[in-house]
Amino acid sequence: MSTATTTAPGTGNQPVGAWTPLRRPVFRALWLATLVSNVGTWMHDVGAAWMMATLAPSPLMVALVQAATTLPVFLLALPSGVLADIFDRRRFLIQAQLWGAAAAAGLGAAALAGLVTPPVLLLFTFLIGVSAAASAPAFQAIVPELVPRSELPAAVALNSLSINVSRAIGPAVGGFIVAASGPVAVFVLNAVSFFAVIAVLLTWRREVPSSGLPREPFFGAMRTGLRYVRSAPDFRRVLVRAMAFFFSASAVWALLPVVARDRLGLDATGYGFLLAALGAGAVGGALVLPRLRRRFSNNRLSVGATVLFAAVSVALALLRQPAAAGIALALAGAGWITVLSSFHVAGQTSLPGWVKARGLSLFLVVFFGAMAAGSSLWGHVAASHGIPAALLAAAAGLILGLGVVPWNPLRAMDQGDLVPSAHWQPPPVHAEPAPDRGPALVTVEYRIPAAGTAAFLGHMRDLEASRRRGGAVDWAVYEDVARPGRWLETFVTANWLDHLRQHDRVTMADRRLQEAIMALCEPGTTPQVEHFVGPARGRSTGAMTSAPE
Repeated sequence: MSTATTTAPGTGNQPVGAWTPLRRPVFRALWLATLVSNVGTWMHDVGAAWMMATLAPSPLMVALVQAATTLPVFLLALPSGVLADIFDRRRFLIQAQLWGAAAAAGLGAAALAGLVTPPVLLLFTFLIGVSAAASAPAFQAIVPELVPRSELPAAVALNSLSINVSRAIGPAVGGFIVAASGPVAVFVLNAVSFFAVIAVLLTWRREVPSSGLPREPFFGAMRTGLRYVRSAPDFRRVLVRAMAFFFSASAVWALLPVVARDRLGLDATGYGFLLAALGAGAVGGALVLPRLRRRFSNNRLSVGATVLFAAVSVALALLRQPAAAGIALALAGAGWITVLSSFHVAGQTSLPGWVKARGLSLFLVVFFGAMAAGSSLWGHVAASHGIPAALLAAAAGLILGLGVVPWNPLRAMDQGDLVPSAHWQPPPVHAEPAPDRGPALVTVEYRIPAAGTAAFLGHMRDLEASRRRGGAVDWAVYEDVARPGRWLETFVTANWLDHLRQHDRVTMADRRLQEAIMALCEPGTTPQVEHFVGPARGRSTGAMTSAPE
């Protein structure tokens, strides 16, 4: 790997190299175990795709194997992200890995018994995908727990590298095993590979964060996560860009088995080596990516890589020589890792720790949802109009998708912005309200000179987004008609406990924003904060209405 290093923000001149996170024992052990497990997964993918091509040699049925792999993440990633944020992520991951091992072993047993039909193969592939859906948000969210903040980008890149190293190894090994012994062997080996991750997780003594507040309820936590994303424009841009790319890029992955068999005349071993070429290209791309990042922004890299991937789609539609197709797929791998890494770093660095698994689960929903929908569509197009037509249409879709770039630029935040600041003082109370008492209303009074009004209102737009990200369900700002320059900000949470959670969620970026607003206040004045809650249960509410959701 390249020995290029970068200097992390906040670490002075201490360089962070591409391999630095592997010095951390738990990260290193989990990285190696995940590599083994990913090799097993890619071996399974080769065996499942080739078995389907044998059982039902139709482009649509082969593409449905890819859809069955990705659909569980689309359906279950968000609930899994919620669970990973509110429960112990280590225990949750162990249970998810045990599920995957059981499902993979079940497919192996069914294959040994000769019971595998196309529906059975799709069912077990879906069940294995459930394990991936449960694991993925938690795996991504624990990375900041395993390495210091300064090493996070390098750790994210290493995780992407692990996936692509396994892609270079797994398909080739899987194709060889399928050709020599049949798909059953790779199904059994995949089941065994899950236990590498389980063993590391069992030895990891994770320190479970504790805020002193009760655990969020499941549906409340899901609403909070969705509300956060709605008020986080940087993260929303990542989702839009991901949807535009992965929907069309899925054609290469979904149709590659039939390209290998029908257009290139290859067997299972040849198909495995095509996937290995793609994985090797991704590894090569990861090696040069740090150097490219010093010269180009995430935006320019992702756009260039998208154009490269589109060109490869065109090449695969036209080429009939396996060697040329392998070279094209190596270039596709380099483009794929560049786009995926750019999106993932931008998403990872735009989420604070308390909502990280939920936010990343939405990225996975978009990623796998686009892959599943695209795989099904391109399979239909290939079945109706031929493989070349589907690949050419997908290439056109990739280029058209670049139309969203000007309105959705990628921006990686300084992770220091998202560190909890704990600068809100505990609210003064006569007697602590019941946690579920609500709604809770907070008012903040500001005195702003006329000259500072425009700047104040500009900051308040950003403050509204901050309040809503933290849990506010309603927000407004008003000026006193009798005393110009006296402004009242109001925001509402569903109950008192949700407001207390806001105190835990404010970040250094929020603190700097509030300091900028305070600097605009009239000399000698400071914002005046007051707290109100709805009547306790059992009391008459009179004409009081509840806060809007």
